[in-house]
Amino acid sequence: MSQAYPLAWPQGWPRARARKDGKFTTAYARQATTGASYKSYARITLAEAVKRVLYELDRLGVPDGEAIISTNLILRLDGLPRTGQPAPADPGAAVYWRRRSSEPTRVMAIDRYARVEDNIAAIAATLEAMRAIERHGGAQILDRAFTGFAAIGAPDYFDPWAVLGLRPGASREMIEAQFRQLAKKYHPDAGGDAGDFHKIQKARAQCLGEASGV
Repeated sequence: MSQAYPLAWPQGWPRARARKDGKFTTAYARQATTGASYKSYARITLAEAVKRVLYELDRLGVPDGEAIISTNLILRLDGLPRTGQPAPADPGAAVYWRRRSSEPTRVMAIDRYARVEDNIAAIAATLEAMRAIERHGGAQILDRAFTGFAAIGAPDYFDPWAVLGLRPGASREMIEAQFRQLAKKYHPDAGGDAGDFHKIQKARAQCLGEASGV
């Protein structure tokens, strides 16, 4: 399986050239003063989007511990994205899963929307649509689709911008600021993993090189 943070974008999946505003919402039932009920719609929250993905994966038969939601959002202790943090420069999301440990890992990734929440919700909506194929007798088609996802696999390349959670072309000041923030978490002296710290050091050097035109 892949990593949850930072975003592990799968090899072979193209990145969106432009992003748009998502339309995913959460409906809330309200009670008017007249006694008539109505609904208001709020933009989907991170917690609700994650809940939808986990629900769809559960319906697909994916057990707990066999799914990873990968984004550039810092994680909670349970490994899920933490709510209430600033939006990352790269809002992409990728979900890796498998129904059992003996199966290959499947992946689905979306970054067409400007908010992480909307991209996670879009993955959930896509998983729901694919379950509908299975319900209507298309289990073989669904399995072939998932096999295609598995063939793409987890990334085996190094994207320095994704590691730092920045968009290509960010300034040197942004690169250094993001590196300092990540170093506070991943430096071995702060209890971090030496391999992860080396990864962000490598990303910093490559991004600074691109920013300088080296």
